[in-house]
Amino acid sequence: MPNSLTAESTRRLLLERFPVFQQLAAPSLERLLAEAQLLRVPAGSILFDADQPCRGFPLVLQGAVRVAMSAPSGREIMLYRVDPGQGCILSGGCLLGHSDYAARGIAEDDVVLLNLPPAEFNALLLEHEPFRRFVFGMYGERLAEVMQLVEEVAFRRLDERLAQLLIHRGPVIEATHQKLADELGSVREIVSRLLRSFETRGWVRLERERITLTDPKALAALGATG
Repeated sequence: MPNSLTAESTRRLLLERFPVFQQLAAPSLERLLAEAQLLRVPAGSILFDADQPCRGFPLVLQGAVRVAMSAPSGREIMLYRVDPGQGCILSGGCLLGHSDYAARGIAEDDVVLLNLPPAEFNALLLEHEPFRRFVFGMYGERLAEVMQLVEEVAFRRLDERLAQLLIHRGPVIEATHQKLADELGSVREIVSRLLRSFETRGWVRLERERITLTDPKALAALGATG
């Protein structure tokens, strides 16, 4: 993450990550850059939490944000990830509905984002059709992701979902068992037991905070059985 971003480099990075703003009239772009807050967030920081009011619409320039829901027991399930060039749809929903957050946003690594204040977000929705299409397009994508997540949690076995996640993230996954459990909406003990079973079968090699796929074909076959 850069130590500093000048006004010009911020503008350049915004237009690179979010081409939709290249179509914005110069006065409107200047207003956006003047009103928005540039934030640098260290890895592991909580950007927002459940029951907190929404203070803007974050546009991620660098890094990634994990949006997840937590149960009173401490179990967590990841709803979606916000990567560079994306905005947080949960934040947009809270702004449009004048409601508090229902989930938590965590910086997965060092994050640089531009936070649009509510007034600027609403003005862009009303005045700039490309931005409006961009926002509602993301809503469609996120809804499809969450529907797929519900289907997987409700109807697929955990070992199948874990195998599919490893294939998607492999061939070398730098992650703790707890982090994988959070993504799957499970608990660390069960995920660790499944990973040890995979290792016994010769499908993976387990090291500290690292998983190496040694038989991706077998994992892919298991992941495809659902």
